[in-house]
Amino acid sequence: MKTPSDGTRASWTILDLLKWTTDYFSRQAIDSPRATAEILLAHTLAVKRIDLYLKYDQPLNPTELQQFKVLIKRRAAREPVAYIVGTKEFWGLDFAVAPGTLIPRPETECLVESALETIDGAASRTPLHILELGTGSGAVVTALAKERPGQCFYASDRSFQTVAVARRNAAANGLAEDIHFFAGDWLEPLAPSRLLLDLIVSNPPYIDSAVIPTLQPEIHQFEPLAALDGGPDGLDSIRRIIRQAPAHLHPGGSLLLETGHDQHAALQSLVNQLPAYDRVDFGKDYSGYDRIACLTLAK
Repeated sequence: MKTPSDGTRASWTILDLLKWTTDYFSRQAIDSPRATAEILLAHTLAVKRIDLYLKYDQPLNPTELQQFKVLIKRRAAREPVAYIVGTKEFWGLDFAVAPGTLIPRPETECLVESALETIDGAASRTPLHILELGTGSGAVVTALAKERPGQCFYASDRSFQTVAVARRNAAANGLAEDIHFFAGDWLEPLAPSRLLLDLIVSNPPYIDSAVIPTLQPEIHQFEPLAALDGGPDGLDSIRRIIRQAPAHLHPGGSLLLETGHDQHAALQSLVNQLPAYDRVDFGKDYSGYDRIACLTLAK
């Protein structure tokens, strides 16, 4: 089959393009080639993916074909699909993403699940005060606010631009008045004891610096390194958060962190050095790895 751009074919239907693009992406070793082709073509035509199969014999006009060609080239260059189409689904909600904003991961839904369990376990103290550190696109705090209305939610990121993205995402999901956003470096903007929290949630950078260049090109060439790089052992940001959090939590409050799957022992050792915490529990991700660390403050 000739390429969509060579001009030798009179017309290309939706089905023709899906077949050709799937094969091309497969040869380029692009993940999920069929789904990727569907997402990009649906975005080009401003339709839902299911609509592609309701109109499978519809030909594309020259402008649509050219636009689709541009998206194919961007994905072949390993630009993430989420950045190409400008959105990513998380927890059944849509979030705008752009270069400079970390793309929400499916495994981070485990952090949301753990946070919901923690909120429900402390329901007798409602309304709870809950803070997400390093909110990025705002996916985690928005999901929590959607699931547990009536609590007091806060979210921060050190980038003003990123906070603006998160705020727009909250508004787009009907939560403009439910989450208080601010910018700052982890917990430093908060004066100790001025606002005591019941729960702090964070998905901080936790990848070893040396590992970053070995990650998929979609990650290390396009996503913000500041949201990935956790320093020489991956624990730079985690150490800061763990050490700072007790000054901002109610007695018995919790700190929930998404961590690397191989950081269990290092985290346990770190918590053992800090008497402010009563214990640390670990939760697994969908692949069975220790991914969520729940640190509970002594009462």
